[in-house]
Amino acid sequence: MVEVPGEDFDSGADAFLDTAAIMQSLDLVITCDTSIAHLAGALGRPVWVALKRVPDWRWMLEREDSPWYPAARLFRQKAAGNWQDVFDAMHGELISLLG
Repeated sequence: MVEVPGEDFDSGADAFLDTAAIMQSLDLVITCDTSIAHLAGALGRPVWVALKRVPDWRWMLEREDSPWYPAARLFRQKAAGNWQDVFDAMHGELISLLG
């Protein structure tokens, strides 16, 4: 069942606590937002991150993993601006994961 978090979700001084709580109940987090990726990684949640060809330095280059987050999988653009390959790869891996 999909829930709608509500207007006060992650607001105020406790921002990200609500997101962290929701992540704890997920089997997999898929995101292009690196703040969400860092939070999922810090919580040890499985996370797939869609990255542009040359991402922020923290994601390094030419890697599909993260030395900081063992449960993270990185999906990168092969060419700048080409998101189709990224989401095709994610789709294929998700189908494989689901069996």
